[in-house]
Amino acid sequence: MSAQIVAAPVRVLPADRPLSWLAKGWRDFLRAPLPSLVHGLIFVIAGAVIVAIGWGRYELLAGAFSGFLLVAPMLVAGLYEVSRRLERGERPTMRDVVRVWIEGGACMVRMGFLLALLGTLWVGLSTLIIVGLGGMKGAGIGDFMRDFVLSPNWLPFLLWLVAGGMFAAVVFGISVVSVPMLLDRDVNLPTAALTSVRVVGTNPVPMALWAALVMMLTLLGIALVLPMLVVVPVLGHATWHAYSDSVDPSHLAPRF
Repeated sequence: MSAQIVAAPVRVLPADRPLSWLAKGWRDFLRAPLPSLVHGLIFVIAGAVIVAIGWGRYELLAGAFSGFLLVAPMLVAGLYEVSRRLERGERPTMRDVVRVWIEGGACMVRMGFLLALLGTLWVGLSTLIIVGLGGMKGAGIGDFMRDFVLSPNWLPFLLWLVAGGMFAAVVFGISVVSVPMLLDRDVNLPTAALTSVRVVGTNPVPMALWAALVMMLTLLGIALVLPMLVVVPVLGHATWHAYSDSVDPSHLAPRF
């Protein structure tokens, strides 16, 4: 693998292209329902575990949920492989999904650690803002809303939103297409991350729309729980198509 750090060429996209990614993601979900639903089920179970551990500790729960979402681009790598194989006219299986995690390589592992580190830092910072600056005294959701979200001292809540937005923007910028690229091509982590940032910088409007769609659909899934079974795989498949549409990696060697 070359150690050279040069972003891959990226394409200029129309503003509404993210809508086609969702349509393709839905199509891939229907064409490969088993691995898709397995990923959705894992997210539902993980969400339930987070709620069980953090129940009654809403200052921790808020950060844990958002931190979990920060590492989500790495957790759905198997869905990228499913969509990649469908795009090549192949029939993907659960064995292909497992193979991604077994043979993903050092760069995939490093990306996972990077996103996990960012998620952990956010959980700690979120708790510090809510408890330390917000002065939240109770442990229930009513206390969280009264003492923090609706508190007359609105600065800590505003700081929490701004800090969360900054963390999300950084993660989105470095990961929106980097994880699919690491899976697809023999590149190092800095090259994939730089290419991802370049995609966002070249296509600010479609990428802003894509970020908004991901956020809205994810919040809908969390609020209603069961839709996460479908939302997670559709967004995962759609992310592969975001990479496929926005990056031209033809000069790079394939990974698998």
